[in-house]
Amino acid sequence: MSELTLPDLVEIFRQCAGEAEGADLKSDDVGDRELAALGYDSLALLEAISHVERKYAIGMPDAETRIRTLNEFLDEANGQLSRQP
Repeated sequence: MSELTLPDLVEIFRQCAGEAEGADLKSDDVGDRELAALGYDSLALLEAISHVERKYAIGMPDAETRIRTLNEFLDEANGQLSRQP
């Protein structure tokens, strides 16, 4: 299975929750910034998790309690993808 990339994930968040005014989703450090600082709340995170679970046929149980940044999301999703046969 292919790996989820940062640009892919940014687009998923845009599709699921839009883009907050003033959020710079093209900056070099976007992956390390807190989701809240990017304008995304817990509902946006849940929507993105659900989208990724369906699209990539993976499970990310309780991920919403651990994920605070886009890079943490990528680590979680790609960890699950690497476990697939």
